[in-house]
Amino acid sequence: MTRAALILLTIGMALFVALLAWHGFGSVAATLAAAGWGLVVVTLFHLLPLGIDAAAIAVLFKRPTREGTSRNVLLARWAGESVNSLVPAGQIGGPVLMARHLAQHGMPMPEAAAAITVSTTMQALAQILFALFGVGLFAFHAASGTLTALRVPLLAGTALLSVIVIAFYRTQRRGMFANGMRLLVKVFGTHRSSTLASQAEAIDAAVHGLYGACRKLLATLGLSLVGWLVGTGEVWLALQFLGHPVDWVDALLLESVGQAIRGAAFAIPGSLGVQESGYLLLAPLVGLPPETALALSLAKRAREIALGLPGIVYLHFSERSWLRRRPVTV
Repeated sequence: MTRAALILLTIGMALFVALLAWHGFGSVAATLAAAGWGLVVVTLFHLLPLGIDAAAIAVLFKRPTREGTSRNVLLARWAGESVNSLVPAGQIGGPVLMARHLAQHGMPMPEAAAAITVSTTMQALAQILFALFGVGLFAFHAASGTLTALRVPLLAGTALLSVIVIAFYRTQRRGMFANGMRLLVKVFGTHRSSTLASQAEAIDAAVHGLYGACRKLLATLGLSLVGWLVGTGEVWLALQFLGHPVDWVDALLLESVGQAIRGAAFAIPGSLGVQESGYLLLAPLVGLPPETALALSLAKRAREIALGLPGIVYLHFSERSWLRRRPVTV
């Protein structure tokens, strides 16, 4: 873990604990305990948007391809999400490991890295559209002036997320992998510099090729947006089991804007503390007490742990299996 990541994790942890302490550990725990086995249902439900996200990646692969099967893509997506949720590696760790996992299972690295890079960009764009759709729908149904308190943080979070996505896209179009490899070679040096540079250029070429495939881009963007919309059901279900049911529009506001706030805080591992702050900000708009908002956030984190720990264990054994299969070079 880098020093910056450690500092951000410490800040997030301090904010997380402070919010729980301010609103009462006991009341939040009691609200969460009321969900009982409902948390298992919430966890199982998350497999649906997870599968849709995997499909959004799979549509970018060339056809036909044995290596790009739904099973391998789904496992890669599961492992990548697990790393993003539980490992303090920023949001870059998951995509890197997804590409590596696909390459280890037979997918050419340029194709795997390009598909993961482009799908990650399209998912972030879909997240922005999802946030704007959720707020627009809520504003249409809500009383005038209800969103006044939300306007500044919403615009700030959406603007920040948009700037990040645009910068990421422009960097890709300018040869992100080749430029990054040149920088690494210049700083660290390597006896395989020509081979690595050639592979980096191949990845850049594959990325450019995908951005020229409009049908594939629209397909992955559309599936990513569907995945975000289906994810609303997780919030709706969790609040049913927590004893504070809301309608679908309110659940959509909580999920869309909450995810946008979390996405804007991507540098903080797990968006610890930021996700909780976001739900506390949104809670009055849908009539939730603060302890329920925090319990909702903890329910989502419980789901992340329930699916994430097995995902990391799977990734560990998958890596060991690949190392055993890899030919030994002398």
